[in-house]
Amino acid sequence: MAASCRLKPLSRVAVSGGTHGNEMSGVYLAKHWLRDPMELQRDSFAVTPFLGNPCAIEKCVRYVGRDLNRTFTTEFLSSAEAEDEPYEVVQARKINQTYGPKGSAQAFDFMFDLHNTTANMGSCLIVDSEESLLPMHMCHYIQTHYTRSPCPIYLYKLPGEETYSINSVAKAGLALELGPQPQRVVRADLFAQMRALMACALDFIELFNKGTVFPAFEIEAYKITGLMDYPRYPDGEISAMVHPKLQDKDFLPLNPGDPIFQTFSGEEILYKDGTTIYPAFINEAAYYEKKVAFAKMEKHTFSMPGLQRE
Repeated sequence: MAASCRLKPLSRVAVSGGTHGNEMSGVYLAKHWLRDPMELQRDSFAVTPFLGNPCAIEKCVRYVGRDLNRTFTTEFLSSAEAEDEPYEVVQARKINQTYGPKGSAQAFDFMFDLHNTTANMGSCLIVDSEESLLPMHMCHYIQTHYTRSPCPIYLYKLPGEETYSINSVAKAGLALELGPQPQRVVRADLFAQMRALMACALDFIELFNKGTVFPAFEIEAYKITGLMDYPRYPDGEISAMVHPKLQDKDFLPLNPGDPIFQTFSGEEILYKDGTTIYPAFINEAAYYEKKVAFAKMEKHTFSMPGLQRE
């Protein structure tokens, strides 16, 4: 067996709630922890909770000017300030300055980002790619120790794509995506699940910092390959909706010939690609404006080396 990889212990960890201002589990968890951070405290590292998008939280909307969680790329972080730029571009620079700068030695060691989805994603763990060793070990630890629900791993970065999410300003990160939950609503069950997942993740960091050796393992994860738009009329209006047989089937196999859409007059539209995929974010409310009916995912098994602190 290959020797374990060694990484430096973590000392500074951040938690963002309300990156999207209408995803309420993270909003209210972050507000709670800002009032009473006791449950975040561990012996070997400090945890800083913060509100990612205060203006959107105040208005209880996803964003004010543009999607904050798509604004942490070089294009926005290094652009010159302008009077008419969206609020979220200004906020992204502030977050990058506080918890980054992105890609620098001064950046926070780790950042959690707390989200809800209207899709049936369960307790989903989002990582940029399988090459992120510490987050993948954290996911494996969570899957092993959190038993209330399955925790599928969603790898969001396409080949050659720059990381764009809020937690990319830190050296490593993990997003929690819990659903289904309506926008602008806080459900007690999902609030409790997110809280328990965070406790489990922080326990992993504590164990890592204190010298626990985590052995090598194989792990299943879903890797994005592209996005599927809704069928549309020539004027751009959608002409069909997600088929009832696909609705709520996130991370389940979709085979060629299976129905994926139903037109408003009742006809079925079938999945015609030649390979089985595992759709995610099916019929996500926030993605109608992005022209996304679901994300197309492949299921992979990855071999991860062992991990321990330096």
